[in-house]
Amino acid sequence: MRGPAVQRPTVRTVLTCTALLAATLTTVTGCGGAKAQPARDTSRPTTPGGVTAQAGSAHSVHVMWSAATDDRGVAGYDVFEKGKKVKAVPARTTMVDVESLRPATSYSFTVRARDAAGNLSAPSAAVTAKTRAPAPDDRKPPTAPTRLTGKVIDGTSVSLTWGRATDAGGAITAYDIYQEDSRIHSARGTETSTRVTGLRPGTVYTFTVRARDAAENSSGDSKAIDLTTARSSGARASTAPTGLTATAHADGVQRTIRLRWTQPRTGGDVTEYQLYLNGKMATTIAWGAPPPPGPVTYSFTVSEPPGTRYSVKLRAKLPDGKWGDFSAQRTVVGAG
Repeated sequence: MRGPAVQRPTVRTVLTCTALLAATLTTVTGCGGAKAQPARDTSRPTTPGGVTAQAGSAHSVHVMWSAATDDRGVAGYDVFEKGKKVKAVPARTTMVDVESLRPATSYSFTVRARDAAGNLSAPSAAVTAKTRAPAPDDRKPPTAPTRLTGKVIDGTSVSLTWGRATDAGGAITAYDIYQEDSRIHSARGTETSTRVTGLRPGTVYTFTVRARDAAENSSGDSKAIDLTTARSSGARASTAPTGLTATAHADGVQRTIRLRWTQPRTGGDVTEYQLYLNGKMATTIAWGAPPPPGPVTYSFTVSEPPGTRYSVKLRAKLPDGKWGDFSAQRTVVGAG
């Protein structure tokens, strides 16, 4: 007598992915779906334009250019001297000093833009510059440029104009433009105006100019000028404190820096600020209650020797808890 029939499980073969899908996609990630790899970036950046080269001294040449563009973003620039790469800089930099050159020698430079995938643009037009003849032992700096003025052109550029400097040892070879404490541009020694580009809309910038001679001596700073670039359409108003001044004081052995500024309009009370000293956050300034309207003051002690140079700027904590825009930067020399 036969026993009851045993029902066997049905075995089916299930294809996790169709052949068509596997052939179409480069990467298959199981049954849950497929993920296609992004297309390989083979597009080259545009060629940098506006390349210039000027001798800075007997051993250096200053090379500048206009920013290039790329469909996925420029990652940096490479500078070549007769086909040999001599400098590499990040995308935010559009100038560089090529150094350790021979005196009274002609050099030819080109610039190429580079993207994150390593694609290089075509070389720029070649520009030439001849280093200066060896300078005599000159250690005296030029006088500082005078009468610095400026004008906002648009949201990303400004123009600057200044009075000529003089140098007892010879001619002025260049004027260096500084934003806060960083050199961002250079003009020829025969020029007394320039255009600074690559700025951010709705941002306050503090510019100074220094003169430089053939022996690479730099003058002191010109008088500073603050310029605020135009805001983009629909952008929020600036939240930077305005009218910042910094003065140095000494009372016996105690030396202080006194700050005075006007509070930003934020739509609410501002009871806290961050103070930056020489580019680094130094302290938080907090009031127990909202300070009175109008200018406010704050003093802090310094321990460095008299004559020390300080750069200061600050920003407010906004009612939403975020930090606002930085004020213009001020430079002050410690009293003694």
